Amino acid sequence: MNLSEVQSLDIKNLDLLAKQVVEGFITGMHKSPFHGFSVEFSEHKLYNKGESTRHIDWKLFAKTEKLYTKKYEEETNLRCHIIVDNSASMHYPVVKKQTIDNLNKVGFAAVASASLMELLKRQRDAVGLSIYADSYEYYAPEKGSERHRKMLLHQLEQLLTKTSNATTETYQYLHEIADKIHRRSLIFLFTDMFQTTKENNELFEALRHLKYNKHEVVLFHTFDAETEFDFNFDNSPKKFIDVETGSEINVYAENIQQKYSQLVSSYFKELKNKCLQYQINYVPVDIKKGYQEILTTYLINRKKIK
Repeated sequence: MNLSEVQSLDIKNLDLLAKQVVEGFITGMHKSPFHGFSVEFSEHKLYNKGESTRHIDWKLFAKTEKLYTKKYEEETNLRCHIIVDNSASMHYPVVKKQTIDNLNKVGFAAVASASLMELLKRQRDAVGLSIYADSYEYYAPEKGSERHRKMLLHQLEQLLTKTSNATTETYQYLHEIADKIHRRSLIFLFTDMFQTTKENNELFEALRHLKYNKHEVVLFHTFDAETEFDFNFDNSPKKFIDVETGSEINVYAENIQQKYSQLVSSYFKELKNKCLQYQINYVPVDIKKGYQEILTTYLINRKKIK
């Protein structure tokens, strides 16, 4: 499947789309410094004489005339938990019809999460999922079965079809999620780190809580660089509306662009430094730049936790 065919795939078909993203990534790995990482993926292992025949895949035997047993959660190599912020700010920018090359932040997070799950599946790693905004919308513990993965994909697909006007309560639900994950895991958090009700230090404390139990934590700081970092709008009078508080302001973008960029840059730097202090892997993610860095980050951190 070529690039144009991938771009034409229905964004709601996350399973097929994730497969194509991962296949493209693996192909690219052979030309990259990460060639040494394992890409030997399988959901089965050869049956050894004397083992229980309970988990033999008889359908696969009929096709290959070889005995393979299915892999289950207890045989997975690593446990991973993906956390997605589904607050109103993550539904920016407004996109009438999302496509693979035209996504809002939560749409990007959904495709990235599905791609991570596909890579986790091929590495026989268990995966769990949490979705939150101003409530804890969804939680599933780490498992490695195909049925479980399909259930998580269904939840991610919902993020592509539903809007949200919920405020962000990242600090509260990160504490709750941290309390749920007891066994050492690799944790991925997709959020734009916008918080309207609490001071930054409380948000940073919630991030630090995720490091309990020696988890390896990756913060994918998700944003639209062109407008949210560079504030690149044409210089005509515009009304800017805070999607979470409803506050409005009328301005010429050019009049505040420099000051805005300075403040945002300062916040990004503070966030990066706090993550460094707490030994959290901080990865700024521009939603227009694709998924290679996200999947590479998984492989690098997988090596750390094993």
